[in-house]
Amino acid sequence: MDLRAKPTHGLMAAAVLAAVSFVQSANAVEMSKDVADLYTSVSINPPSATSMTVCYGFVCRRRTILDFNAADRKALTQIMAAAKSAEAERAAIQKAVIWFDRRMAPELGTDRRVAYADFRHFDAAHNYDCWDTTRNTTSLLLVLREWGLLKHHTVGNPRYRGNPLRFQTPHNTAVLVDRTSKIEWAVDLWTRKFAEAPDVMPVEKWLTEN
Repeated sequence: MDLRAKPTHGLMAAAVLAAVSFVQSANAVEMSKDVADLYTSVSINPPSATSMTVCYGFVCRRRTILDFNAADRKALTQIMAAAKSAEAERAAIQKAVIWFDRRMAPELGTDRRVAYADFRHFDAAHNYDCWDTTRNTTSLLLVLREWGLLKHHTVGNPRYRGNPLRFQTPHNTAVLVDRTSKIEWAVDLWTRKFAEAPDVMPVEKWLTEN
């Protein structure tokens, strides 16, 4: 008689969960609590070095997974490779965001998206609101950082503006931080229509915009 203990279903399930947790930990992207809140607030996984959740439909009511393939990585690496200064890197990031916009358009139908999209356009299914663009842009920046393509910047906390006393509507943006000067830069796609370069400006200026 074989008296050796045999694994139970419970032990096997625990082993599977432990393996999944290990893989998730290995792929985890370092981020601040404010950045992590972008994902926990809508119950999605943060990006990894291999994939990201793409939010659309306003406040991530619709979502899909972008699994980066070899061609994606080659394209983004080529975009970022020529950036030899902080200013050039910000310009390259604008091109990377345009790449992302074009990459997702065939799948999501966002080639018809408009600037400043909100519920008044009655087309949430093909648009991003500012929460979606903030999450998506932040995720893309985190992926670029994980790939070692951000030389002059790191990923900052998302920023918010909105002062009804000044007729300033509520709005959010992704943020880059210059490693040397520590200046925060808004990277704002919501104010631009499909395939247009996102606004990139100092957060201090962005906070005064309408």
